[in-house]
Amino acid sequence: MRHFPIFLDLAGRRVVLAGGGAEALAKLRLLIKTEARLTVFAAAPDPVIEGWATAGRFRLVRRAFAPGDALCAALAYAATGDDAEDARVAGLARADGALVNLVDNLAASQFITPAIVDRDPVVVAIGTEGSAPVLARQVKRWIEERLAAGMGTLARAGQAFRGAATALPQGAPRRAFWEDWYAETGPAAVEAGRADLQGALAALLCRHLSREKAPGRVVFVGAGPGDPELLTLRARKALDAADVVVTDRLVPPAILELARREAEIVHAGKQGFGPSMPQGEIDRIVTEHARGGALVVRLKSGDPAVFGRLDEEIAACEKAGVLWQVVPGVTSASAAAASLGQSLTRRGRNSDVRFVTGHDTAGFAEQDWRALARPGAISAVYMGKRAARFLQGRLMMHGAAADTPVSVVENASRPGERVLATTLCRLAEDLEASAMAGPALLMLGLEPRHAVARQGAAAPPASPATAILQEHA
Repeated sequence: MRHFPIFLDLAGRRVVLAGGGAEALAKLRLLIKTEARLTVFAAAPDPVIEGWATAGRFRLVRRAFAPGDALCAALAYAATGDDAEDARVAGLARADGALVNLVDNLAASQFITPAIVDRDPVVVAIGTEGSAPVLARQVKRWIEERLAAGMGTLARAGQAFRGAATALPQGAPRRAFWEDWYAETGPAAVEAGRADLQGALAALLCRHLSREKAPGRVVFVGAGPGDPELLTLRARKALDAADVVVTDRLVPPAILELARREAEIVHAGKQGFGPSMPQGEIDRIVTEHARGGALVVRLKSGDPAVFGRLDEEIAACEKAGVLWQVVPGVTSASAAAASLGQSLTRRGRNSDVRFVTGHDTAGFAEQDWRALARPGAISAVYMGKRAARFLQGRLMMHGAAADTPVSVVENASRPGERVLATTLCRLAEDLEASAMAGPALLMLGLEPRHAVARQGAAAPPASPATAILQEHA
């Protein structure tokens, strides 16, 4: 992030702008909405600029920008439409101590003006680091369509009531009050045409003051395979409301960014054959926060009910007398199959699919190998990279064909996803050569659709000794 987004208080502060044409007019449409003391320097201003000046919107000086014109100014805009003149204005303004913006010249500007959605006092600023103004306008239009016109009215009413709202304890009770106002009670009052919004706020405050303190609880949330767009709506709502987020190692930063800014993030990572936080410590952290009244989101990669030790953590909650809830997520096997372009089940091939783990608390995990080795059987092996040679040996000992297709999907659904297509007899060797370091799933019995299509077109089949590695940005 090159440009740090801030909201600058311009009330009573001096802002200067040089220019009188279309470029200046575009900036002035935004600047006249502020409370700045605005001065425009233009020898031949546009008639609209003339009219605004006559109406007292700003002071108009009918000459070119000169040394000293930006003294004591917080911001200066060079918007003359001439590159050389803009550079001259910028140099003079910098010498006077002002921060300078040159219109359509990102490299020479000290700040940029974002696209703005105005629901005063609610203001949304949209920036693309100056790289894609058309995209910024599209985002602006999308937000404009979704922000109710009455939002500013609600915000102004809430601003006037903030002092009274301090009667509620700080933290979750006060946050619940404001969430109620902006999500339900406030919009309903505006839609009903109620003029006395302060009265509606006072009645809402009375209801919240009379409520008993809500007990803490734990929500076990499936974070999905890693793509934030694969989160369920319920998962996003839980993250937005959480006081504490206890997260697995495999949950990526992009999903943690969706948590409420004030939420405490606790990393409770577990790594097969590597450093891990003991399960007892995780149970203690989760239940202690919940017993203290917090809404705790226990964030688990994929689906919490698939190799996530969900039962143990639910048992810890029940033992501690803590309320709990489960929000399922997209499991990594579904994401991996989607990346392969394949179905986990297919008529005439397999009527079941097995989710198995490569290792458990005792080491490499034993399975029903005869069932896994059947022709046409489909299995998703979680935590199977280190167990690849063990799986290969067990399956072939129990009758699996050496040329059984195996696809290894690393970082399914995430940036940097890779797919290794191999066969059972070459699994361990090809997996080692691929040097996969991210979380990976072994999809036994499945190969990428493009490989199937190539063989169906009567092209020479890929050698079993050749691994196909495809990468997705």
